[in-house]
Order: sequence, then structure tokens, then C-alpha cells
Amino acid sequence: MLTTLMLFASLSAQAHVPAGDYTHKPILTDISTIRALNLPLLAKEESIGVGYTIITPEIENKISALSHSQNKCAGFQALDDKVAFNSQSLFSELAQLRKHVEANEQFEKSLSFRSQNIAFNPAIETAVNQVDETELRGWVEWLSSFPTRYNKSSSPNQHVDALKLRLDGMMMAAAVKAEVSLIDHTSTKQKSIRVRIPGTTNPDEIVVLGGHLDSISGFFGGGAAPGADDNASGSSNLLQALRIVLEKGQPQRTIEFFWYAGEESGLLGSAEIAKQYKREGKTVVAVLQLDMTLFPGDGEFVLGSMTDFTSAWLRQYLEEINSLYLKGRIIYDKCGYGCSDHASWFQQGYPTLMPFEASFGRMNSNIHTARDVIDNNSSFKHSAFFSKIAVVFALDLANSSNKQPF
Repeated sequence: MLTTLMLFASLSAQAHVPAGDYTHKPILTDISTIRALNLPLLAKEESIGVGYTIITPEIENKISALSHSQNKCAGFQALDDKVAFNSQSLFSELAQLRKHVEANEQFEKSLSFRSQNIAFNPAIETAVNQVDETELRGWVEWLSSFPTRYNKSSSPNQHVDALKLRLDGMMMAAAVKAEVSLIDHTSTKQKSIRVRIPGTTNPDEIVVLGGHLDSISGFFGGGAAPGADDNASGSSNLLQALRIVLEKGQPQRTIEFFWYAGEESGLLGSAEIAKQYKREGKTVVAVLQLDMTLFPGDGEFVLGSMTDFTSAWLRQYLEEINSLYLKGRIIYDKCGYGCSDHASWFQQGYPTLMPFEASFGRMNSNIHTARDVIDNNSSFKHSAFFSKIAVVFALDLANSSNKQPF
């Protein structure tokens, strides 16, 4: 059950933290992180290990440093004022998050958790074989050539606008109907990008593939932030998958590709998008998140599948498409709450999947520094494996009736 700790006179805390005061950021993160840094634990959901607190930029730096000492990303989700300073809304969101976790745990233990009997499709195998390591490297080189993609830099949309132009060119040459758009946010000046491929028979059912486009260095954002692995790699996997999907005809379900803004500052872009989709009652069948795919910490074609705040159904789905098309090895692991944008969608009740470059303890240690560049430890063979996951995810789920059974 939800437990609250009223460490201030009121959870609203408006007397202490004025709405819109971005020197104090309300967040959700792991309870263990809050306790380790002796932060005020204003509310918690002990059963899932997630708590609510308010941080300053200095505390954000400490959270990031602690996470890196544990070989983890800086995992937290920033909350907007309407939730953070309203106890009823906050408690509701935490309770909903617990509900989604428990539903997945029960499904995994139930008799319903059995083979989905996905049929092999030669056309999908052909599409998978079109993944090109040289093309993938070119995208990563281009994205990591920007001095920084930080959402609080003086030019937070330089790379966004440049990618939008390239995507416009892809749409003009596409064999299918598709549209690219920029998405404005209230929490950051940086914009997200969406490419939408409308479905034919079930256009209201949406398959989402996403990754964050921003980068960061030093946790205050200063200095060079090439972000080759984090996350030019996942962003480039999506770009390559998009090129292949655009060649395969109009899907039955709608496919949407996202390049999110401001993930490194608390999942800013994806949180707004997922919340808006839920508010509008949109049916999102499945969400794939690609964040860091370039460093084969456990060996090439060995990937981590994150089990916390992801869908048991989609983790099973990954096992089956791996057997059919990919032939890699999957290690199950956890990355903590808010480690990437899938948490935004999971919080809204949508099925999510987060395949990762390795088990979490063997991830690239150079992320969030100027050393996150293409080097001898980078493997485009390994990264191409994630482009293949994206191709299968899009072409199979968008052309079937498969969906989460609960």
C-alpha cells in the first residue's frame, strides 16, 4: 500500500518550492537513491521501490554521481507541477505505477504466460537482412559530430532541426504515406521528433518505437557531449529501421517513431508525450525503447532485457522473435526507475520493452563524458542487432492482431 512521509507541513510544498521554480525539481526515483543521499522522502511506494522527492541542480549532480558509482545511468523522472504539488494526483500516479507492476508480475506467474506462437515470415527475414552496418555507422558519426545535444544548451534544437531536414527528405522519397513533425514541450525548449506512418485497417492502434536524441556531459551539461553510445546509437538504430520500414508498404496498424527531447534531465519529452496520449485515450499496442546499443559489454549479440517497469508480454515477445530471426542471447537485468524513456509510457499503462547493449553492470562507463565517442570498443555489428529488433518489432506487430492479453 502507498505510504506517505509528510516531512514538510504540506506535500504541496508550495511555500518552499514555488511552481515553475526550476532550481528545485520534483522527481520520482528509486527509494534507495533517496535514502543513500539523505533526501526528504515525501512519498513512496515501497513495494516497487519508487519514491518522490525534490532536488536542486547540486542534488541532481549527486544522484548522477551515485548512479555512476553503481555503474548505472542517472535514473529519475521529473514531474510537472500539477502532479508534484497536488497530493491526490501524486498518490494516484504512484498507485497506478504499482498497479501496472503488479499486473505484469501476475501475468508472468499465470498460465497465460506461454508461447505466443508467432509465425515466421520470410518477408520480415528479408527486411532484417537489409540492416547495414556501414549505414548505421554513418548515422552515429553524424549525430555524435554535434558538440552537444544537451537540452539546456544555447542551441538545444540545432541537431533536432538538422535531423528534421534529413527526415523530410526520407519522407519525400518514401514508398508509403508518412509524415514528420516537431513536438514542442512545456518542460524544455528542446523539441522531440515524430515520424508517423498511418495504418490502413487499424489506424487507431499504434506501435511506438523511440529513443532519446539528447546528450549530456558532466550532469550540469557543460563541455563536449558527443553521446555516440548515449544515445546516437539507439537513435541511429531507429533511423535505419525507419528507412527499411518505409520500403515495405503501408502497415495495418499505425507506426510512430520518436526521437525524444530532454531524457537526460528527467525523461522530459517522453513524459509529456505519453501523458498526452493517455489523456487523449490513444491505443498504444507496444512501445520499444532503444537507449545505448554500441558497447558489447557481455559480448557481441548478447543483450540485456530490462525487467523493471517493462511488459512481461513484450519480454516474452522478444524471446520469440529472437528465436525466429535474430539468434542472439538475452540476459535479464534491472536498471532502476526512470533509467530511460520507456518508464514514461509504462507509468501511463502502456506495454514497454527495453533491450539494452549489455547487462546493466557491464554497460559503457564513458557515457555522460566527452569520451563517449566511437572507439575500438564500439561494435556496429552488435548495434545492428538492435536495428534488427526494431525492424521485426515494427513489421510484425504493426501487421498482426497481437496485443497484451491483460
